[in-house]
Amino acid sequence: MNNPVNDSGLPGHFPEIEPYEHGMLDVGDGQHIYWEACGNPDGKPAVVLHGGPGSGCTPGQRRRFDPDLYRVILFDQRGSGRSTPHASDPGTDLSANTTPHLVADMERLRERLGIESWLVFGLSWGVTLGLTYAEAHPERVSAMVLVSVTMTRPADIHWLYRGLRSQLPEQWARFRAGAPDNGDDLDVVAAYNRLLNVETDLAMRRKAAQDWCDWEAAVLDSEPGSIPNPRWQDPRFRMAFARIVTHYFAHAAWLTDGQLLRDSARLAGIPAVLIHGRFDRGGPADTAEQLTSAWPDAELFLVQTGHAGGEEMTGRMIEATNRFARKARGS
Repeated sequence: MNNPVNDSGLPGHFPEIEPYEHGMLDVGDGQHIYWEACGNPDGKPAVVLHGGPGSGCTPGQRRRFDPDLYRVILFDQRGSGRSTPHASDPGTDLSANTTPHLVADMERLRERLGIESWLVFGLSWGVTLGLTYAEAHPERVSAMVLVSVTMTRPADIHWLYRGLRSQLPEQWARFRAGAPDNGDDLDVVAAYNRLLNVETDLAMRRKAAQDWCDWEAAVLDSEPGSIPNPRWQDPRFRMAFARIVTHYFAHAAWLTDGQLLRDSARLAGIPAVLIHGRFDRGGPADTAEQLTSAWPDAELFLVQTGHAGGEEMTGRMIEATNRFARKARGS
């Protein structure tokens, strides 16, 4: 299928598409993961890893793949989207919601669908999850397309939730005011995690979710060409997102410091395209550059966008998925 060319001269989105199959996968621990398959059942398998953690997959993520050539698998990670139990419910326990659990869920889903190996497409947090999965199961990864590159190191988390305070002082002051007072050395991520995942007062939880998401929105909305995300207006989305992301980041995503870069040799032989915005305020480009330097099979494109992307970023994504589809067909 031909997709239109956008104003940057790169491919645009493919038309909207509906899943031809979907279901709920029991992954244990009382968790059921929503998944869907789109495109060609006999096409090249690809799995989409959404951001957050806790954002859930969206219909627009289906449109980065030629539906004639790809069998596209999307799923909502534990606690998010249509997966159950949902993290917006204050009674939902997140102790069985960790990076190793998500990696195991991907393997269960791959086996359930009878896929030998698949292209891993990761967005933001999905890059961290994709790298963790690929380093654990390199034989199951045929290629990777990684967008808005993250490795979720302690320094990366610190930058996003404290280092940016000098660039967004008014927004930071409001964000900081929402956390319990513990002096200037406050670990704001840990403080919000306690408010959202330990505090029993539901009104305090709702305010913490609002304050957390206001900071997330402030960072993204301050980037050139940004468009406000309407999902921030949904209380259910805010609560699940804030609970999950603080839970993960307060535990350094259950990764040792520098683990993904240190173990990047395990990615040898996996071709990859990395795409990162030069104006990504929350994730400086040197993260993508460090990963590319350690991974000879990876190619990096720095584009004139922020974290949430734009036409050039979209075009590079689709250019990459088109290229890997052609390679799979031997053309």
